[in-house]
Parts: sequence; C-alpha cells; structure tokens
Amino acid sequence: MTRFTTPLGEIAIQHLGHASLLIKWEENNIFVDPYSEVADYSLQPKADLILLTHHHYDHLDSKALVHIDSEKTVYVTNIEAAKSIHGANVLAQGEVFNYKGIRIKAVYAYNIENRRDDGHPFHPRGEGNGYILDFDGFKLYIAGDTEIIPEMKEIGEIDLAFLPKNLPYTMSDDMFIKAVELIRPKMVFPYHFFELDAEKLRARMPNGVQLITQ
Repeated sequence: MTRFTTPLGEIAIQHLGHASLLIKWEENNIFVDPYSEVADYSLQPKADLILLTHHHYDHLDSKALVHIDSEKTVYVTNIEAAKSIHGANVLAQGEVFNYKGIRIKAVYAYNIENRRDDGHPFHPRGEGNGYILDFDGFKLYIAGDTEIIPEMKEIGEIDLAFLPKNLPYTMSDDMFIKAVELIRPKMVFPYHFFELDAEKLRARMPNGVQLITQ
C-alpha cells in the first residue's frame, strides 16, 4: 500500500488490479470498482464505502460485491449502476456526496475518439463517472474510463490522480501524458492498463509530477 498524509488523517491506497482500488482511511475501507477477476474479495475486509464509476461488468461485479458488502456499506454510483444497487447514492456529473467529511464529487468520464464498430463511443458522455475525493484539501482524482476530455480543464488542483491507460477503451501512452500535462497533478498513478512500461512513462512526466506505481 502507498500511504499519504491528508488533513483528515492518513490514507493508504492499494491497487488491487484493473480499475479496482482499496483506500484505507482511519477505520474505513473504501473500495473503487471491485472486480473479482483481479483479486480475491473473500480475503478483503468489509466495505464501508464503495464507489462505482459505471455499470460495465469489470466495474460493477456482483461476484466481488457479495464478499465485501454489509448492512453498513454505503454506495456511491452513476445513474446506470444504481439500477443494480439497492439504496445507492446516485451522482450525476457535478453533484456531490459527503461521506464522513470526505467531499465526493462526480465528474465526466467518456470517449471522444475511441468507438465501437457501430460508431458509438465505448463510454458515452454523461453515462459514467469519475470521482474527486476531497480529504479537506488533499484531492484524489479517480478518472474512471475516460480519454482526454475538455472537462479535465475544470478539475482544478489535484494531489493524486488515477488515470486509465489502455486501448481501445481509454487512453494510449501519448493521451496519458497529455492528460497529465493538462491536469498537472502532484502525483499520478496509471491504472486500468493491459501493459505498462513505467520507466518509459516516468521519463515523459512533466516537471513537478511524480509517477507512482505498485
């Protein structure tokens, strides 16, 4: 796990594989897009909070959720995923949910260039979410399944960004670097990748941006 100090206390983040994250904060276990094909969720702690970016099977996976769900688990999801999660807190882009002092804002995540054979984008605008988690000034950006999009200019100051890097569904290496240049986070963590040449990406990082991998 990689640890960070925030005004709300220490957080420890583990990339479980694909787009799946575990964020430990105080006594809380926060999961993002649990996916049973990359981790054994029967070995994971029960979830206090689960964030789902969208409804695709590798982000909304009932085989993973069954192991970490409990009566106290709080869900934050996009509109489509909420149809499968009873009692979910639904966020459209721009909306905010507060969880124990963490301000969670939904932002856009979508494709512009990458499309299916029928011409439709893999991730249409307005369907999936990215999330910005604000730990009282320490801001964590979980981009979701997205390319470089105009709305990234409006994200603001970010301490740690999780950006996807896989084609054809999200970003190429070149797109990834351009997204980093646009957002200018203090730290960036590539996730949701099929292949990763960390040293090649690290050599292309803009000044002042640290590439983090596990």
